[in-house]
Parts: sequence; structure tokens; C-alpha cells
Amino acid sequence: MRHTYRIVKFDKCSFILTSVGIVLSGPTMATSNLSDEKAVLEMGEIQVTGERKDPYRAIKPSSAKYTEPLRDTPQTITVIPQQVIEEQALLTLREVLSTVPGITFGAGEGGGNYGDSVYIRGFSAQSDIYINGVRDSGEYTRSDPFNLERVEVTNGANSVYSGAGSVGGTINLVTKSAHEGNANKISIGLGTDQYQRLTLDTNQQLNDTTGFRLNLMGHRNEVSGRDKENFKRWGVAPSLAFGLGTPTRAVINYVHQEDKNIPQYGLPIYNGKVLNGAHQDNYYGYSNINTQEIEADSLSLNLEHDFSDTMSIRNHTSVAQVQQLSRTSSPEGTYCLSDTGLTPAGEACRTGAGTASNPYVLIAPGYYRPTNGGTQGSTRDTTNKVFTNQTDLTSHFNSGFIEHALVMGMAFSREESESHTGSWMRTQEGGVIVPPDNSISSPNSHWVGPHYFSKTAHITGAVDNRAFYVFDTLKFGPRWEVSGGLRYERNEGDSRNNAINATTGVVTRGQRQENTDDLLSYRAGIVYKPVENASVYVAYGNTKTPSQASVNDSCFRAGRSGVSTNNCNADPEESVTYEVGVKWDVLDNDLSLTAALFRNDRTNYRVASSDPTNLSGEQPLDGKARVDGMTLGMTGSLTPNWHVFANYTYLDSKVLQSVSDYTREQTGIDTAEGAPLTLTPKHAMSLWTTYDLPHDWQVGYGLTTQSRLYLASAHNAPTAPGYTVHRAMLSYRVSPELLLRLNVNNLFDKFYLSRIRNNGWAVPGDGRAAILSMDYEF
Repeated sequence: MRHTYRIVKFDKCSFILTSVGIVLSGPTMATSNLSDEKAVLEMGEIQVTGERKDPYRAIKPSSAKYTEPLRDTPQTITVIPQQVIEEQALLTLREVLSTVPGITFGAGEGGGNYGDSVYIRGFSAQSDIYINGVRDSGEYTRSDPFNLERVEVTNGANSVYSGAGSVGGTINLVTKSAHEGNANKISIGLGTDQYQRLTLDTNQQLNDTTGFRLNLMGHRNEVSGRDKENFKRWGVAPSLAFGLGTPTRAVINYVHQEDKNIPQYGLPIYNGKVLNGAHQDNYYGYSNINTQEIEADSLSLNLEHDFSDTMSIRNHTSVAQVQQLSRTSSPEGTYCLSDTGLTPAGEACRTGAGTASNPYVLIAPGYYRPTNGGTQGSTRDTTNKVFTNQTDLTSHFNSGFIEHALVMGMAFSREESESHTGSWMRTQEGGVIVPPDNSISSPNSHWVGPHYFSKTAHITGAVDNRAFYVFDTLKFGPRWEVSGGLRYERNEGDSRNNAINATTGVVTRGQRQENTDDLLSYRAGIVYKPVENASVYVAYGNTKTPSQASVNDSCFRAGRSGVSTNNCNADPEESVTYEVGVKWDVLDNDLSLTAALFRNDRTNYRVASSDPTNLSGEQPLDGKARVDGMTLGMTGSLTPNWHVFANYTYLDSKVLQSVSDYTREQTGIDTAEGAPLTLTPKHAMSLWTTYDLPHDWQVGYGLTTQSRLYLASAHNAPTAPGYTVHRAMLSYRVSPELLLRLNVNNLFDKFYLSRIRNNGWAVPGDGRAAILSMDYEF
């Protein structure tokens, strides 16, 4: 966008007249008689060319590995800016990611810790969450955006940029840092369900080249539509920057946050339906015992130096630790429905061995018997540590008529995990406590019996990763660009599971399991620019996932019926992405339009082996799955007063092969072939739009919708129904410094299931909630 500035002199006062307003540098406000030749002295004309900053539109990804603007990057990348997060009063990472269609959430905490379980394009991304480009491997709930600048979601096979894993994509959380200038903002929020929130964001320029920024947060709320769950947390995030505006810069960032929550496990379900008699506000656990306590610390140092206008180097070093203690009791158990007198599966309501000496124990209709095991009575005390050092050298040069934007880099990281697990539902001697039967319609959620923690396992793990990579964008004139990237990494993981007898405390030391892989990832794209503000592209990339890609996982797993699976020597799983798309900035570059067609092929994932000669238990890499889809996006301003952030995703998923080649050859049966993938809706859309009204009022409307979800990868699998949720916002700018905002989320109080574990439990989405907030900037 081009603006023309005309400098004039009027009665010793200087004015700068622009197309959008008048900026005064003198004390006089009068503008009359500007045409008076005696009063006006034309000093000349200055032309400034550049794009007007739109708070909804991001120009470039934060990673130095991406050399070009988003418009010219041949990949689907959705950036959720701070403005969109604040306007919708989004709180947790799950709420923020719900604005990106194609992302869904599981409730599969039974085999891991309680925390975020994210799926992108049908594939798990639980280990593909990053903070400032560094893997955040802890399994915990990322609960607050107070220190977030924006969230970047990169879709498709992506390990060339982020490292091992990344089948469906990656999520990168970009945090706030000190910058030039002075800015202060205090936000206070009050709302329904005991919502209370206070944040401070202050940035002070200490001298010409030094800046300090401080973010503070205190928060608490209950959950709308639920009786027991609540969240309490506080956080502090200082940032100190040196060398601002100079060729050499250093930024030190630190963040500390503590949470104390009652974890959500929701309602019992069977075949995608809430059990008869279960009500939305019931808590099927023990709220006086259940807890989720998180303490997260992160310290980073960013060093940057510009050798010239065409060459720079950046080094990022970070250390982080996340500790989480969780005591849980989920809706696991045997249910006897009041309307049928049978279990949800249609069986008799009874438990026990059914012999003469031990007869069946009957369960009364309308009651359930909690199971002591799994997440029922589970206690996990985990600590995750991450150290990362990453260096990127960026240079721009020409080779003949070809322009290059070259990035070379290396990254070294170590992740460590330690977990103490056991059960709190034990006697003082370590004996198993059988929970009493409980009502389905009005459960007693207060535990009154004994509860002693008995440790049953001590699990440790570590992953060392060393990576070297190179990216280059070649420009062949103003129309054609070719980009490519190559990454080699050495991934070494180990783990040990020490079993502990719950009654005697005797430790049985587990064998140390090791997995080592050399991984080669790549990505290439061709961009054609018919005009400067548009790009048409094709791209191809792959990903490699070793048997121990995550520090929280193990290449050796205990399977069902006592059969163990040893994948420590298995080759990495692979996937590839094909993508064709167009990106077009319209309306004088104020509005970005995107569209893409893609195919994600998971070409060889591990499946069970029925080969009797397979004595090691290693799973063959014979599984195959595919997701074909389309994405549409619109971000920016339709008019100076009308802003929009909208995305749509279509996903057609299916299993291509779910059994081993041996099983196919011997039986010819693959019951899941052609079935859709779990938790992958065909249609999903998100919209947020605001309109600036006269007299400093603004209205906003949001919509999140998705079609039904399959809860298992099988034909005729149970499904969870789709849903549509609306939100609204009204704000009034009292003065240039003071803004009042009212948010109403889930406007029509829609009941829906947001996180689901089939034939176990599902967490309902929050009910209608209203929040009144005040932002004061000075």
C-alpha cells in the first residue's frame, strides 16, 4: 500500500497530512486557511511504500528456516494472532486450536499422562508441539496464552523443519519478547462461573538499545455446565533485550507458570453416546482427591548478528522443565442402565468369576461399579526436561541470474523424562480398595474411604537428537521460485521401566531399551507468481518417525495378554505429503485468500504381527493410511471496518492396510481396509469476524462447526455427532486508553462432546459463559 505524505508549515506548527489522518507535532489544533498562500509553505513530497500492518494477518513464519513470506511459502500454514485470541477470550491451547479446522482432540490419557492430546489431519500430534521452534515434549495441559504472541499451525509431513515425527503437522507457540518502545497494558476480566482474571503486559525501553518486558497473569474459573471442575493458575514472564536496532542483538526470556486444577474426565459414553441417566453437570470421579498440579519453567537466550544486509546468524539456546502431578478417577467401570437393567453392551449387570465359591456380584440398575485400575485411582508424578541449542546462518546472494535465500543450520537437543506412577486407591498396607457402587444419575463425587499412594513403577527415558539441515529458495526472475530443504538427524533414545511391588515395595529393575536411527527428511516446492500479490504452488515432502520419537514413549511396549512388542530395532515409520495450492492477497493486500488440495499418505506404520516365526515381537511396517483433503482460508480486512479470520477443511480419510502382509497372505482378511481414520471429521469450519461500528463500538461473531467423528478405524464404527457452536462479542472504546469488551461463548448453550475416548468417557464442551473484560493501555 502506498501513502503520500505532504509536509506543510502553518503558524510555526508542523503538520503531516496522510490519507488516513493528521498527526500534529505542534500545539495548535486548527486546520483552517490551509489554502492561504501566505500561511502555507510547501516543503516537498515524501512517498513511503509498504504494507499496512493488519492485526489478523501474519506476513512471515517466525522460524528462520522459512525465508519467504507466507504468501510465497508452498505449504499450508495457519497463523492465529494474538488479536484473534484476545477478541474471543480464548484461554487454553485447546481453545485456540479449535479455531483451526482439521484439528481434533482425544481423551486417551489412560496410557499416558493427563494433558493435551491433539490430532492434525487424522494423525496424532501430541509430540509435535513446539515453543519458539523447540519441541515441548511434556504431557501436560497448556492452559494459558498470557505470554503468547501467536500460534502457528503447519500442516502436512513436516519433519524437515521440525525433526522426527510430524506426520500430520506441527504446532508452534511463539512467545512474547522485549522490543523497542514503551507500551503498557492491564487487563481485568470477570465473568460467570467464578471467572476472574488479571494480566499485565509492560514493555519499557531502558535506553537506546535495551528493552525490558514483563508479563504477569493470575487466573481462576470454574467450568460452565459442570459442577466440580475448576482451574487456578498464575504466571510470570520477564524478557530482557540488548542491542535493539543494532547489528548484534541478545534477548533473554524466562517464563514460570503454576497450575492447580481439578482434571476433566467428563461423562461415561458407549458407542459415541452418553449413557442413559448421565447428566452433563455430574462429576464421575472424586473431586476431593483428583488434582492436576503443574509447574513449568523455561529459560532461553537468543543471539543474532547481522554481518551485512545479506547475511545473518542466529543462535537459540533454551532449557525447560515441566513437572506435573496428577491424581485421577475417570468414569471407568461396569454400568447397569436403569431403563434396561443391562450393561450398555446388553449383558447382565454382574461382575466376578461366576463360580460356586465366588458367585457373580450383581449391580443394581441405575448404578455403576468403578474399576480400580487404568485411570481410576491413577497417580502420576512426572518431570520432563529439555535442552536445545540451534544455530541458523541465513544468506542472500546471486549465482548468475538466480537469486538465492540460503539457510544452513544445526540443532542439538536432549530430552529427559522421569515418571513415578501408581495408585492412590490403596490401603496403608498396599492392598487394593474396591470402590463402592455409585449412582449414574447423581453420583457421589466425594471420597470418604482410605487413600494411600502405592508406587507401582518408576519410568525413565531420554532422547538425544543431532540435526543438520539446509534450505534454499531460488528465484528465477519475478515469476518463478523453487524451494527445497534437506535434514539429516541422528536420533538416539533409551528408556527403562522399573516395576515396583505395591505391597512390599520391592523393585524389579527393567531392561534398558535403546533405539537409534539415522533420519533423512526433505521437502521441495515450486511457486509461480502470475502477479506480485499471488502465488500458485506445488509441493512434496516427507516425514520420518522413529520407534522412540518422543521421550515419553518406549520402543518396547507391554502388549495385551502378556505379549510384549519390541520395536527397538524397527525401521522408522514414514509419511509423505503432496500439495497444490494458491495464495492471493487482494484488496490492496489487506485480505489474504488461500486454497489447497493435498494428500497425506502414511506409507508404512507398525501393525500387529501374526507370523509365528517372529520371535522378537517386532511389529512389521505394513500399515498404510491416507487422507485426501482441501483447505480454504481468508484472513485480514474486507473493508477498513470489517475484519475476518476464517478457515475450512475437508478431510477424506481411510485405512489402506491395517494388518501385516503375512496376515493378508494367510487369511485375505483386513476388516479395517477402507474404513475412515479415528477422530477425523470430513467437514470442519471456523469463523471469527468483527465489524467496527460508529461511535467506537465493535461487534464480533464466531462459529466453530464440524461433522461427525468416527471413534474407531473400522467399518460401521460408532460415531460422535457433529456440532456447531456460536460466540459473540461486543466492545466499546471508552477512550484511546480504555476498552471494555463483553464475550459470550457457546451463545446458544449447545451440548456437544469435545474430547472422546470410545466406550470410556467424553468431555463435554463448555456451556454458555459470559466474560466482561477491561483493557487499559498507557
